[in-house]
Amino acid sequence: MNNNYLNSLNNQQKTAVNCFDGPLLILAGAGSGKTKVLTTRVANLIYNKKCFGQQILCVTFTNKAANEMRERVNKLVNTKSNAIPWLGTFHSLSNKILRKHAEAVNLKPNFTILDTLDQLKLIRNILESENIDIKQNSPKLILYNIDRWKNLGLTPEEVTVNKSQIEKVMSLKIYKIYQQKLVVMNCADFGDLILHCVTIFKKYENIKKLYQTNFKYILVDEFQDTNYIQNLWLKLLINDNQNICVVGDDDQSIYSWRGAEIKNILGFDKNFNNTKIIKLEQNYRSTKNILSAASSLIANNGNRHPKKLWSEFDDGEKIQIQSFSDGLQEAIFVSDQIEKELIKNYDLNNISILVRAAFQTREFEERFIRIGLPYRIIGGLKFYERSEIKDAVSYLRLIKHTTDDLAFERIINQPKRSIGESSVKKIHEMARSKQISLFDASLQMIKEKLFKPKTEASVNNFVSNILTWKKISKDLDHVTLLERVLDESGYTEMLIKEKSPESESRLENLKELRSSMKIYGNLDEFLENISLQTSLDEEWDGDKINIMTVHAAKGLEFEVVFLPGLEEEL
Repeated sequence: MNNNYLNSLNNQQKTAVNCFDGPLLILAGAGSGKTKVLTTRVANLIYNKKCFGQQILCVTFTNKAANEMRERVNKLVNTKSNAIPWLGTFHSLSNKILRKHAEAVNLKPNFTILDTLDQLKLIRNILESENIDIKQNSPKLILYNIDRWKNLGLTPEEVTVNKSQIEKVMSLKIYKIYQQKLVVMNCADFGDLILHCVTIFKKYENIKKLYQTNFKYILVDEFQDTNYIQNLWLKLLINDNQNICVVGDDDQSIYSWRGAEIKNILGFDKNFNNTKIIKLEQNYRSTKNILSAASSLIANNGNRHPKKLWSEFDDGEKIQIQSFSDGLQEAIFVSDQIEKELIKNYDLNNISILVRAAFQTREFEERFIRIGLPYRIIGGLKFYERSEIKDAVSYLRLIKHTTDDLAFERIINQPKRSIGESSVKKIHEMARSKQISLFDASLQMIKEKLFKPKTEASVNNFVSNILTWKKISKDLDHVTLLERVLDESGYTEMLIKEKSPESESRLENLKELRSSMKIYGNLDEFLENISLQTSLDEEWDGDKINIMTVHAAKGLEFEVVFLPGLEEEL
């Protein structure tokens, strides 16, 4: 490895890459090459023998960004053993740490990570078991409050609410039961991944010191979008040398609605003494017309670090402003532009329609379907949220952990097994009274002959299959295991018998699932990785127009962009 990689950097970028020690704030304007600076900085630290690769902690915003950075680092350095940095999102890195120290928060290392749908289901179950009216107490609102408390670093014991705030009093009651249920089920949600790490670092000085000693250099991407607990997580990992480099742009902070705190980047130099500040102002992405329009708009924001973006590019095409009477006329104009002009010069993958709110996509979808333009919705229903995929994964989760009540409840009657709602309710009652899992409650009820004969046969067949698959899972690879499960459970047969276009599509999705599983070494690795997928980590198959919200477009680049609905109140 030689240091020729520095030759492609501009002067500001070189300064940022060669500034090794102490706190560093890199204010990276849009399109100024921040990913290049971060990856080159990692390579430069290793090249100059400042540390081994695995003594670098590099935090990114999305899994997609982490994968791109990993590929770039791999090209720059020899990635043998100690040259591989800790590189990933806050959640994926926390997951890695938590699995090493799960017992410290009463979990086992093979815990399951719940997605939003699972969280809502668990909250509904708790409301039902506590005889709380679900119509008067929205599970979504309760989950919002729980997530908010976790983002503020608060466990149930640390939350204080005013007794007059009835909705928050109820949310706190559910939060306490919710966290207890997660431990019993050996589960964690996304918020827990970071919160549990913070709890461990605060409670166990030896564990915190272990990571502080190991991480000689910390690098953070998209720092303007960090929230309270992410910032706290970082502070607990920083050692006395304070070798932390954060890269961000206060002008690109768009996530305050989900807890991001702009003060983290605006006040960074006040929190860390002797902070060096470097501005990356040369833009490599946009033409001068686009830059001057954007700069003149953002200059009206008084609460920002001043920057002056510039480019060596030409002026470029002027920005077009079109006025329409409604969303349908917008969709017709955009589709006409794409169909008559743009499709000749651009791949559809390089064309994007960015909306402010998801409801705006409908008119574009209807228009594109009508005229036959292929498109994808980014941030819509994810592959792993489709019902048949959730069912298949729930089988695998239950085989792995029979304590997974949410997986049990999802598939106990999928496909139909003549196990009615009243029987499932009785299983729940047994589980609550004995403080055991739904699976163990089913075994107990079979033993005590508490089911009707037909139901007993169905439940017995179901739990026996799960135990059989659990036993053979030790000898079968995870793809073959899934094939056995889908066939022997009757799930594949159910879809074949339906003989509808929807069932054919679902069969294709299950085929795609089997194919996607092959890249993972085993069942544990597969279940862990899919649970860490986010709405920003989408499949980009085929040549299609991209429709998404402005928030989902963060970090992406396109050659042609439409911004419909750019009007007051929207």
